[in-house]
Amino acid sequence: MPPAKKSPAPAAPARPNSARRSEASRRAILTAAFELAGELGYAKLSIEAIAARAGVGKQTIYRWWPTKGAVLFDAFLMLSEGPDGDAELPDTGDIEADLKTVLRATVEELADPRIAEPMRALSTEIAHDPQLAALYAERLDEPVRELKRARLRKAQQAGQLAADLDLDVAVDAIWGPLLNRWLLRTGPVTTAYTDAVVETALRGLRAS
Repeated sequence: MPPAKKSPAPAAPARPNSARRSEASRRAILTAAFELAGELGYAKLSIEAIAARAGVGKQTIYRWWPTKGAVLFDAFLMLSEGPDGDAELPDTGDIEADLKTVLRATVEELADPRIAEPMRALSTEIAHDPQLAALYAERLDEPVRELKRARLRKAQQAGQLAADLDLDVAVDAIWGPLLNRWLLRTGPVTTAYTDAVVETALRGLRAS
């Protein structure tokens, strides 16, 4: 009789992908921080609460972030990441209409407590933490600011804005009033207000 064939050796179990597991944990932590900041307010937000919501241990969080403010900052950074990395402001060729569209969308976001409360919390932390402020300026504010400058630059090249316009000053003139009014609660934040801001700013920014 021919010798019996040996059964094939069982396949070795696949090793868990630690990088994928770490990324899943990181995103769960950031999502939990953002949600809890909106639900509880920043004062009641804690590393323990974030860990419990995310289903991880506290030490996992402390291994990546030193404070809850740092966690919340990265949560905003995650939310600001576009699906394809090619985010840009609308460009219909009409700079006034496009700016009104952008600011109206911002008004809608600021009216949503799930977004507004974490944003207020992050603003408070930035005001008191120079290191966090530097991170915010480098990793979040400057990239978003460049998107705004890029849209204004196109309008400038099309002759819709003054050729010698300082684009950073223009960004402040258009977006600054809305964020200042919202943060300091000095008046209602409405689309009528932002439309007026755009119209007023463009009177001074347009080419002669």
